[in-house]
Amino acid sequence: MRDFTLETFFSRWEFDARYHMTASDIQSMSVSDLLALGSDEDRKHFQDMHLSYTETYGAPILRQEISKTYDTAQPEDILCFAGAEEGVYVAMRVLLNKDDHAIVVVPNYQAAETLPLEICDVTGVPLDPDNNWSLDLDQIRTAIRPNTKLISINFPNNPTGAILERSCFDALIDLCRAHDIYLFSDEVYRLIERDPILRLPQAADVYEKGISLNVMSKAYGLPGLRIGWIMCRDRDLLQKMERYKHYLSICNSAPSERLAVIALRARDTILKKNRTLVNDNAAKLTAFFAEFPDLFDWQQPDGGCVGFPAYIGPGSTDDFCEDLISKSGVLLLPPKIYQSELLPISWNRFRIGFGRQDIESGLSAFRSHLRANR
Repeated sequence: MRDFTLETFFSRWEFDARYHMTASDIQSMSVSDLLALGSDEDRKHFQDMHLSYTETYGAPILRQEISKTYDTAQPEDILCFAGAEEGVYVAMRVLLNKDDHAIVVVPNYQAAETLPLEICDVTGVPLDPDNNWSLDLDQIRTAIRPNTKLISINFPNNPTGAILERSCFDALIDLCRAHDIYLFSDEVYRLIERDPILRLPQAADVYEKGISLNVMSKAYGLPGLRIGWIMCRDRDLLQKMERYKHYLSICNSAPSERLAVIALRARDTILKKNRTLVNDNAAKLTAFFAEFPDLFDWQQPDGGCVGFPAYIGPGSTDDFCEDLISKSGVLLLPPKIYQSELLPISWNRFRIGFGRQDIESGLSAFRSHLRANR
């Protein structure tokens, strides 16, 4: 397997950096705070539960609550995983074989690219930074081959925060349907849009071969639960994924499943709080970058809690990020993390996160570094 460059980088820096300014999640909460959002019955179930195995598909009550977040899903259309990454891994291993071809939008979460590359031929199609990171459907159409099995997308996008226009999304589904291609849609940042009018439907709700990936980690701000899932109306495919999961996590953590149920039942409260925090922080980032127009080109993302600004100052962006962490303790994701094997793109961009509380401390250290090193 190829090195998971992003996670290797985080293994070195994530818990050592003084200012983690590239986190991809939203501020988490304590177990007690989450339990306070539940009912007396919820808390009793949690406290009295036995620490036994759970069902491989996920606890029935959890799948029922997850299904309520979709327009068309039944609990039987849900398969739970230990986080979203296990879902990506299983889906790619089950769907693809060496004779297949896949298309992946770039930039993307690394596993969306490297996992298919371990299995079959893959074509990368770039998002356009000069058109709000939109997707050129003509490039998708040109990339389709007779053996194309899968198209993989990620909106709101990591790392750009872009959201596909609804008309383009609908046209992409039409294209997939015409060629009988699965559409794997990473939707982990859905529900965290700057404007709800930008929100896309979930692929599995509107396309019979749509595969929707989600997780408690991002929009809900609960990565420690390690609860992710796939919604897919192809139940035969879902069963194949479930059997593959037997070789991995087998089942999820019982306490995590029960806490996820509480969070999903309180999702309106949690999401409202998280959207407020992220929108406030996005405005603070916009004001910060406006102080240094000669160093950065910043476009406020459509959704999610990460952005991909360009560094336009002296030297390389990789060197800039390394200097920033070594001298001032401010952690950003440098462009070398986003080097694609599929496309010869050299980014001058870094990923910055704005989902955590007290973003001001990190921005203050960032500002001091910039002023001291002019």
